[in-house]
Amino acid sequence: QVQLVESGGGLVQPGGSLRLSCAASGSIFSISTMGWYRQAPGKQRELVATITNGGGTTYTGFVKGRFAISRDNAKNTVSLQMNSLKPEDTAVYYCRQWVPGREYWGQGTQVTVSS
Repeated sequence: QVQLVESGGGLVQPGGSLRLSCAASGSIFSISTMGWYRQAPGKQRELVATITNGGGTTYTGFVKGRFAISRDNAKNTVSLQMNSLKPEDTAVYYCRQWVPGREYWGQGTQVTVSS
């Protein structure tokens, strides 16, 4: 049974930084692709960044140069370092874990960027 628990969200001023973490249970973390998604009020959930089991990363254009995804296979965690935050980054951020044929989601953590 895989469970994903996100943490690190909160309220931050524009231009500030936050670091989100996602802790995964289970034995498939090291072979999984991990990703961060976000959903703003009234909008669809959208991809933010992914990292493969080999460490390859992809980013959606609106976060390139500001966000960085990383993983620690020894600790079964994936993180998202978010810098230069903007009000439009306000959303619930979700962690996703997947292997062929299976996917899992966390419950989300709220990030609010406001002065």
